Amino acid sequence: MKKSNTNAYMALVVVSIFWGTTYLASRIGVRHMHGLMLAGIRQTIAGMLLTSFFLLKGYKFPEKVVLSRLFVIGVMMLCLSNGLITWAMQYIPSGLCAIIVATVPIWITIFSYFLVQRTKFTMMLVTGMLIGLLGVGGIFYDYLASLTNPEFRFGIFLTLVACISWAIGSVLTARWALKINFLYGAGFQMLFSGIVMTIVATMMGQSLPLDGFNIELWGSLLYLIFIGSILGYSSYVFVLNNLPPSLASVYAYINPIVAVLLGWLILQEHLNWVTGMSCLVTLGGVYMVNRAVNKNKQQYGATTK
Repeated sequence: MKKSNTNAYMALVVVSIFWGTTYLASRIGVRHMHGLMLAGIRQTIAGMLLTSFFLLKGYKFPEKVVLSRLFVIGVMMLCLSNGLITWAMQYIPSGLCAIIVATVPIWITIFSYFLVQRTKFTMMLVTGMLIGLLGVGGIFYDYLASLTNPEFRFGIFLTLVACISWAIGSVLTARWALKINFLYGAGFQMLFSGIVMTIVATMMGQSLPLDGFNIELWGSLLYLIFIGSILGYSSYVFVLNNLPPSLASVYAYINPIVAVLLGWLILQEHLNWVTGMSCLVTLGGVYMVNRAVNKNKQQYGATTK
């Protein structure tokens, strides 16, 4: 048990730190390739590696019903979330994107109320939501000049759609509770979403820049495949199965800070006291939302997550 807990805490550190670095890797990658194509290649290769691993171990091919639901979840959480986030980073700073994504627990709470189980809206929950959104508003205030740029606004729009899609996908995952190994299922989600994104990017006129695969692009792609998708997601699943949800959610507070600091240090992205304080206010609101939801689960036996 002690060894399992130690490994779980180590996995939590991996998720907290390394998932935050994927924003930087994506931001670098989209300098050389369209975001949807980059995300499509990343998820396709990661999905092929994961599913092949389990098939070689003797796992049976999932039933059609399971595969269809994995397809839907993959499209919601990876195509319309990870794909759009990667695309958005062609237009907005990686740190800003990470802060907006930090509001996902708020969206999950909202959609869980309508799709899974009606969570009791306590004072702490409502206050947390308002504080979290206030923090995001403060960040937008700091970027007022940039909001006049249509591309910047489009990047913000893509990120908001991505947050909502991830939240709906997370709620559907909880509602369907598919009887399949988490990582095996994640492999199919990655594979399906990767193929869809690659096809969509191709239809948009994008192509693989085979002659443009420089060191930056190779480094970004390999990092996203092995660190972001395979190591990061595997660690996240291990954390969820070995630590309380309230503790597992710690990564959501650390990821944006890592992304903001790396974007500032390496890419010279905008960072001042307004952005910093708005980031902390947003994370404070999200913390209150998570705490309120966890209290509801303990008091009323809720099964949502």
